[in-house]
Amino acid sequence: MKFQASKGTYDVMPDQVHLWQHIESVIREQSRIYGFKEIRTPVFEDTALFVKGTGDTTDIVQKEMYTFTDKGQRSITLRPEGTPPVLRALIEHNTLKEQPCAKVFYLAPMFRYERPQAGRMRQHTQFGAEVLGSHSPLADVEAISLLFFTLQKLGLGGLSLRLNSLGCAQCRPPYRQKLTDHFKPMLPELCDNCQDRYNRNPLRILDCKIDQAKFKDVPEMKDFLCGDCKTHFQAVQDRLKDIEIPFTLDKNLVRGLDYYTRTAFEVISQHLGAQDALGGGGRYDGLMEDLGGSPAPGVGFGSGLERYVLALKNQGVNLPPEKRPDVYIATLGDEAVKKGSLLCSQLRQKGLACEQELLGRSLKAQMREAGRLNARYVALIGEDEIRKGLVTLKDMDQHQQAEVAFDELVVNVPKYCQCE
Repeated sequence: MKFQASKGTYDVMPDQVHLWQHIESVIREQSRIYGFKEIRTPVFEDTALFVKGTGDTTDIVQKEMYTFTDKGQRSITLRPEGTPPVLRALIEHNTLKEQPCAKVFYLAPMFRYERPQAGRMRQHTQFGAEVLGSHSPLADVEAISLLFFTLQKLGLGGLSLRLNSLGCAQCRPPYRQKLTDHFKPMLPELCDNCQDRYNRNPLRILDCKIDQAKFKDVPEMKDFLCGDCKTHFQAVQDRLKDIEIPFTLDKNLVRGLDYYTRTAFEVISQHLGAQDALGGGGRYDGLMEDLGGSPAPGVGFGSGLERYVLALKNQGVNLPPEKRPDVYIATLGDEAVKKGSLLCSQLRQKGLACEQELLGRSLKAQMREAGRLNARYVALIGEDEIRKGLVTLKDMDQHQQAEVAFDELVVNVPKYCQCE
């Protein structure tokens, strides 16, 4: 029987891993610059955490979760999104008692049972960040700018920001009623999902991709915002202008999760086609309390690295090449193999990337392998070298070679391999 990766999953093969590592290193460095600390939560959680935290009207909870009963008869779900687990961890470890404003990020696999397509897989890797404890619009801008400028740092162009305010518990109910009245006469024309959302959460109708063309005359949340929400939203816009992040206001942007309040946002790319979102998020000021913690405001985002990879390739961004070996050790004869193995170990101890022959191939085949690996140097050890106590060091870039004493090569290797 021949096995293949499950539908909606994929393998990142060794010749592609450096691209992912580059993306991850940029994310980690940008997060460090912005003062976000990494957090790692379990791959699976109590199912109720996602039903309560993500929202029972969302597609994630209704259709996409990988849920199973474990041997203890507990309902367990593979993590479909990052925010509820992060908040659960902060609540469980009383983080906000010692740190009134916590800023964390994560790089983690997520699992959603959805139709696989370009940049959207059933297992995907998500970069997310959360700011907990601050009501300030600066916290919103902090999250937005981390995402936006990280994407820019990766070399992506054609980026823009979509922005909206979803109001708060004070001003949203009148808007919800207005939406209900607006959609009631056209309800038979809407898709099944929208009809279901009509009674559960009419704001989520605006997130429908099927019926978007019917939403041109929909009432706008900005006309219902209370004074505090208007002030907050205007401050977010002003600060974004200050730091030169271009944005457009999108009255239909509600995101796909139930917990958002006030600010909602998405960063989109010109290089992704119809599925143009690279990531997004918003403010969720009531979620900590909903999950059993003390009341605390929050704002954050999530974004898929698969989308990053796709956008980078579509845009043709020149990425750093895969790091090559510093030294390839080619050997001929039993004594040379022993000597080469010792040299390889000693060079590695000095921090050099060193490869040695493991298949016992001919010298010609070993040189071809060194070329395939694009090794900077080849250390050749044969019978003559053993007899003389030397190593023939070939500079593969300069097409030069020199005989170097074995001990001298080990001691002075930075001079030859430019690794100081």
